[in-house]
Amino acid sequence: MGFGFSLLEERWLRVPPAVGGLARERSLSTVLLDAHEFGDLAVESATQRPAVLRQLLLPVVVDALGRPADEREWTQWFAAGRWTPEQRARLTAYLDAYREAFGLFDPVRPFAQVAGLHTPRGETKNAALIVPHAATGNNVPLFASRTEGDVFALTPAQAVLWLLHTHCWDTAAIKTGAVGDPQAKAGKTTGNPTGPLGQMGVTLLAGRTLFETLLLNLPVGAAPVSADLPQWRRRDAEHPLSAGTPRWQERLPQGLLDLWTWQSRRALLVPEATEEGVRVTRVLVAAGDRMPYTPEIEPHTMWRTEPTGGRKPAKNKGRIVPPRRPLRLQPGKAVWRGLDALLATERATREAGEGTSGFVTSKVLDQAGGLVAELGEGYPLRVELTGVAYGNQSAVVDDVMHDALPLPLAALEVDSFVRSALLEVCEQAEQLAAAVNHLSADLRRALGTEPIPWDRGQRPGELVLHALDPLVRRLLAGIRHVDDLERIDAGQLAWEQLAWSRAWAVADRLLQAVPVSAFAGRSTSQGEGKPERTHRVSLAESFFLKRRAEILHRAAAARRESTAGVAEPAGLPTAS
Repeated sequence: MGFGFSLLEERWLRVPPAVGGLARERSLSTVLLDAHEFGDLAVESATQRPAVLRQLLLPVVVDALGRPADEREWTQWFAAGRWTPEQRARLTAYLDAYREAFGLFDPVRPFAQVAGLHTPRGETKNAALIVPHAATGNNVPLFASRTEGDVFALTPAQAVLWLLHTHCWDTAAIKTGAVGDPQAKAGKTTGNPTGPLGQMGVTLLAGRTLFETLLLNLPVGAAPVSADLPQWRRRDAEHPLSAGTPRWQERLPQGLLDLWTWQSRRALLVPEATEEGVRVTRVLVAAGDRMPYTPEIEPHTMWRTEPTGGRKPAKNKGRIVPPRRPLRLQPGKAVWRGLDALLATERATREAGEGTSGFVTSKVLDQAGGLVAELGEGYPLRVELTGVAYGNQSAVVDDVMHDALPLPLAALEVDSFVRSALLEVCEQAEQLAAAVNHLSADLRRALGTEPIPWDRGQRPGELVLHALDPLVRRLLAGIRHVDDLERIDAGQLAWEQLAWSRAWAVADRLLQAVPVSAFAGRSTSQGEGKPERTHRVSLAESFFLKRRAEILHRAAAARRESTAGVAEPAGLPTAS
């Protein structure tokens, strides 16, 4: 029995209207051609958004229209606010030309799959295999309400989203050995890495409409070379880089189209007719193409540059690996805490030192920084960072990290006051957290116990950062519309006055919890020949108050100038 589901005609992508309203499912053709009418993609998991953009939307645009040759042409595209009639006609012609390649259950060329993929015994697995939060195999969430033996049915719309997700984020380790894979042994393939996005923190930009989002994530440059093709144009078995057979290779991408549509797995969805309609209940996921490392053409990640301290260039199977590694996200860490890396444009790269790493921001964010004059400093740019933390040899998903941050475009200018202000605010927040951690350590020493190890348990500084998080985000949104130094300084003073009380609230709880016996203090040895050091509650409190005043110097100066004390500030600048 044949099943039909064309991504171009069926409604499966959920998008809201650009002016506000409920998200509704639309076809791929509608979403692409009328991208200016829609807002951001509405997805079940944040990790699906970069999968759809990179595996489908951006490659179609580039393959059909090419890339803007330079920033001037990019600005012309962006200023139009929608596809021009000529661009719309080319997109339509492209989708018509490759219509058969977008059939999800096509018996010959199923989209992003291998037709007829099978194992020696014809086994398939529960469809939950491609849904990270579903119980399957070793990946069983705590208190899961279902078991692997239960039927897990996906609608075709859900199945295609999780299929694209699998190519981007799938876990590592052993995969099913498919017939036709010459590297499969004993019915399995070992040594599989995670999906390519699982090895970096994905940095995407979001605009006011889906059209703007597509262009913001589209790096300018030359047209693709002839060998750089999306996976749906590499399905023939005779193609040297075919994605339509069980055979796979370890290689570097030919270009952006190859990189974005990377087929890290060979997969097949197995549909069946049910009372509710067509559902995917079984899947087969086998080994796919492997990248030895993330190439520097990758436009959607920040980079860490290796220290220069006499290290020899790293090698991977005989090839020299570039001295840049994708910057991965840390679970529980807000995006603004890594603002120094986010703002490290090519014009203001933090160079690596002899023993310290450097940072370079993503190519698309660096590109946006060069277009401040064209977009306007008040443009409501949003930066979205997404990543996955794997556990147990990368065979299970431990955590999914996603954060979105309003970012003033002026912060991407090397010498702007906004940039300096934001970096100072983020540094102050980290210093306040360190000051509270130091206070906690001194209080514990006064009690005769050891400080909390930096890598174990929750330290009280994290509570400070949690309390300061909404203040930093409010400042980021409000300062977007501020362009003079006096107002920026006023915003920083308001931030410092609020941070002053938030940090004290956490410190005061620590001091209130100290028993009376700790006020007498305890002495500890500093080593042979050195005087003993006495730890008292009063000394710990005094040091914290002094350190807070040094960090929040504007608030401290304002308090000194007022004999009656400073009233609670009106607040940080707010977005209009």
